[in-house]
Amino acid sequence: MSPLLPRIAAGDRSAIRECIARYGGLVWSLARRAAHNDAEDAVQEIFLDLWKSAARFDETAGTEVTFVATIARRRLVDRRRKQQRRPETESLGEGSTEARAVHATSAPPELGAEAALAVRALDQLRPEQRQVLILTTCHGLSHEEVATSMNMPLGTVKAHARRGLIRVREALGELPIGATMEVAR
Repeated sequence: MSPLLPRIAAGDRSAIRECIARYGGLVWSLARRAAHNDAEDAVQEIFLDLWKSAARFDETAGTEVTFVATIARRRLVDRRRKQQRRPETESLGEGSTEARAVHATSAPPELGAEAALAVRALDQLRPEQRQVLILTTCHGLSHEEVATSMNMPLGTVKAHARRGLIRVREALGELPIGATMEVAR
């Protein structure tokens, strides 16, 4: 069997179909074991990650099946960690007393004012700092995932996150301006 990943990295569309046919069963079985409820989504993410990583495959380092299984395992671990970071919520049924109480009350006016302050604080950041903070806090991405998606070095992502948080805290009045150690902006 000839390796498919170098052909995928070169842009050969027929290799993509062959790869799905060759490794679909393996990826599906791994996903079913690790991601019971959303195995189909996990399989799709794994193959997307595999296409993106195809150029990194090195025949001298290991077999193609090992590379595919490693990519699948890493993606599944990432998915599990991301799900563990999300707080569990309970659905309030439409007819429940709690649901009616939630719908009957509106958000306190202070919440709207705080949200407006937060938006203004984010608007004061440099674009890359703002993007890093949004990806990490709102979308739950790790620094490594942000570095990959933004095509930035990991250290730069961490620096943007730290400096951005310091500036947001200063803008929100949580830290007096100048009370933090000097950070190059």
